[in-house]
This record gives sequence, structure tokens and C-alpha cells, in this order.
Amino acid sequence: MRGLSIVEEKIVKRKPRAAKTEEQKRKPRAAKAKVVKKPKKNIKPEKTIEKEKKFKITRSNIPPEINIGTAGHVDEGKSTLIQLLTGKFPDEHSEELKRGITIRLGYADADIMKCGSCDEPDCWTVYDECEKCGAKTEVARKVSFVDAPGHEILMQVMLSGAALMDGALMLIAANNDVPQAQTREHLAALEALGIQKIVVIQNKVDLVTSEQAKQNYMDIKNFLKGTIAENAPIIPMSALHGANLDVLLSAIQYFIPTPDRKVDEPMRMMVARSFDINRPGTKPSKLKGGVLGGSLITGKLNVGDEVVILPGLKKKKGKDTKFIPVKTKVESIQVGSMGSVDEAQPGGLLALATKIDPAMARSDNLAGNIISAVGAEPPVVNKILLKVNLFKEVVGTDTRETVKPVVNGETLLLTVGTATTVGLVEKIEKKGRISLNLRPQIAMNPMSKIAISRRFQKRWRLIGYGEVDEFNELEVNISS
Repeated sequence: MRGLSIVEEKIVKRKPRAAKTEEQKRKPRAAKAKVVKKPKKNIKPEKTIEKEKKFKITRSNIPPEINIGTAGHVDEGKSTLIQLLTGKFPDEHSEELKRGITIRLGYADADIMKCGSCDEPDCWTVYDECEKCGAKTEVARKVSFVDAPGHEILMQVMLSGAALMDGALMLIAANNDVPQAQTREHLAALEALGIQKIVVIQNKVDLVTSEQAKQNYMDIKNFLKGTIAENAPIIPMSALHGANLDVLLSAIQYFIPTPDRKVDEPMRMMVARSFDINRPGTKPSKLKGGVLGGSLITGKLNVGDEVVILPGLKKKKGKDTKFIPVKTKVESIQVGSMGSVDEAQPGGLLALATKIDPAMARSDNLAGNIISAVGAEPPVVNKILLKVNLFKEVVGTDTRETVKPVVNGETLLLTVGTATTVGLVEKIEKKGRISLNLRPQIAMNPMSKIAISRRFQKRWRLIGYGEVDEFNELEVNISS
């Protein structure tokens, strides 16, 4: 009642509208302004629409045979390039679209097509028909592209994605100074993880003059001297307009060949993403198990196979974190644009539907795990001895800082495959070796190169890489 009386009081005390004067009464009312609707603008230019009608992209029903990633500073055209090559924009997450940057790893497949009537490099395209002569094209190779974020705070996501890459496209914008901070950091990451097949793209040449483009090209050459990409081809292009697309595809074909695959070895797969695909409100009887995305390292995988997920499901008890290794069954396999398949081999990115609790796979909770064939499980380790190679300078910062030696008791961030763990330096050994206790424990391929990051100016910065010398393997009890 108290609220009502206040409302009534306000109504009573409200001042009445002032009466109109004689002059106001005689003044004619102004006519309302007529609203003229503007014609809708074409979102796409006429030439683009015409090109889409003439040149189509049809996905072939063959599996991708290689994973090629993108690298480079934020906003230098990585996602735009993937859209040009695949017809799909890789940033799908709502926060990515809102902020205009890549946050999570993006995936898309592309068919590299070849025209039998045209010479090099005019013969290469991604369209069903040759843009030069109009002849039908044929699939030369199918590629999975991994789009990694370029922002400095997402460096660990980039490192996890790089673990899946067989080669990389390094983008450097022609309208920026060379090198940008994350250009140096991403190149160092490729070196740390042993990715040697690199094609450099001088993007956005449409935004600069001819003289500026030439100077920028020389700056790129000077930057690459003495690095893993010193002899990599540099392709000037505009990813937005598709300029020099044929030259880029030619470079990808010749400089990033498909590696030899170990299909006869036991199956192992690195997990980079995990999902709960059930919509809110789904009835329990219709719930589907968790989905895990990544790439096969070795072996073959079939629908119906029993597999083991290591180190497994994460369980927290107070301050302690435990992992429960899980045996599950492969319900279905999705391979990129092919959709559902019965068998998968190394090369390309895939998603497995399993029988595990979907809540456990939500929000990439199982990223960093390794899936293996039963009886061929990778070691789960909590302690490693690393042979360390430190960079001369900290990469990823605007200032040049010398990398100081690792010390006892220091905490380092280690990226092992798609897994990330914290390593506490327990002992400095001779000949550049360090012993580290890991928290949390991880499953790993002992042959993997390990990226090492150190806390610097409130960010984890890449300072070097390591190779596993020894490790302490934990006993695991695998539950069904």
C-alpha cells in the first residue's frame, strides 16, 4: 500500500499542461516531414556476385591429406585468407564475430584444383571452372586449414594448433611495419615445434603503393634472414580480392608437400577441441555423447573401434585435480566437408562422436588429451627431463629482452602437443638439461618438441623449446 500511495501522490501533484496562447492557436500546424526510404544497398559488389554465379566451389568426396595452419600478427588477414581458399569464414563463435578476432582454433577444408589446359601458375584455382579459360578443373589435393589466433593473449591456443600443422602460411601485412610482435612470436613457435614447410604471404598489397610494397618486401626478406623461413617463398597478394591466388596455390603445392603417413602403426589422435552438441532441454533418452575434435598422428580409426582417452576426465576435489582415463567406443566419425565416414587416416581434421558424458566434453574440457587404440596407450607423465634450447631474446613483446637462464624453483608453462601444463623446475642438470615436475599430469608422445614459455610482464612469453630426454610414467587404471 505504501508504494501505491506514493504513485497516487505523484499523480495528484503533477502539474497540468499550460494552456495555448491565442497566437499559438492561430498558427497553422507544421506538416510532418515525409520519410523517404533509402534503397537497400547491395552488400556484395556486382563483380563479386557475377563471379559467384560463374565460378563455384564444390567439395570433393575425398579425405584431406594434410593440415596447413596460418600464423602471423592479429588482423593481418589470416581468417580472410581461409575464407578465400575454402569459401568458409572460420570465426564462428559469437565472441569472435563480436570482437572481430579469432579466439578459438578454426577449421575448414579446401580442394586445390588444377586446369589441364593452362600453364603454371595459371592452372591453379579453388573453383570448379578455370578462371582463365573456363575449362573444368580437377582435384589435385584436399587440404585442411587450421586458423590460429594472432592476439598475444591467445598464444597458447596458437601453440596447441601448431601441434596439428604439417606446414604453415605466415601472413605479413604490407601496410604494417615488419616485424610485428606476434609475427616474431609465431615464427619462433613454428621453429620451436619443428614446422619447416612455410610459405610467406605479403598480404594487403592493395592498400599500399608500388614503392611501399617493394620496401615492405625487402623488410620481410631481412626479417626472415637466419630463421627457419629464410628460404621460404614470399607471395605478394590481396586475400580480400583474391589477387595472386593462383601463385599462392602453386607455392602451397610445391613447398608444402604431403608428409609420409604412418598408417601401419597403432592409432593415436591429438585432441584440440571437445564439445557437447546437445541443445538445452534435450530429453535424457535422446542425449548424444561428447564429441572430440583433432587429428590422427598415426594409424587408422574405424566406427565401432574401442579407444582410450588419456590422461582422461578431469575431476576436482578441493585443491587437487585427478584424471580418470576412460575407455569408450567411436559412435561416428566426421571428416571436414566430407561429413560422416566409416574410416579415417592421418591427414586432415576430424571429429569423433563417443559415448562419454557430454558434460565432460563441454567447452573444450578434453582438449589436450590423446586418444589411442586399446593396448597402445601413450605414457601419462608427471615428471620430465628436458634438453632445453633457449632463444636469445624473449619473443612477442615490443621491447627486446634477453632470455635469462632457467633457475631452480622457477615455474614455466609447457605446451606438449595440444596439451598445456605447468612445469616446476626441480633441478638444473648438466649440458642444458632441466628436470621439471608437471602439474597437471599429461599424456604425451615422447618424440614431441615442447614449447617453453615464461611469465613476463603479466603474459606467458615463448622463450625456447625442449626435447624429452627422460620421463616418469604413471600407472593408470583404465575404466570403461
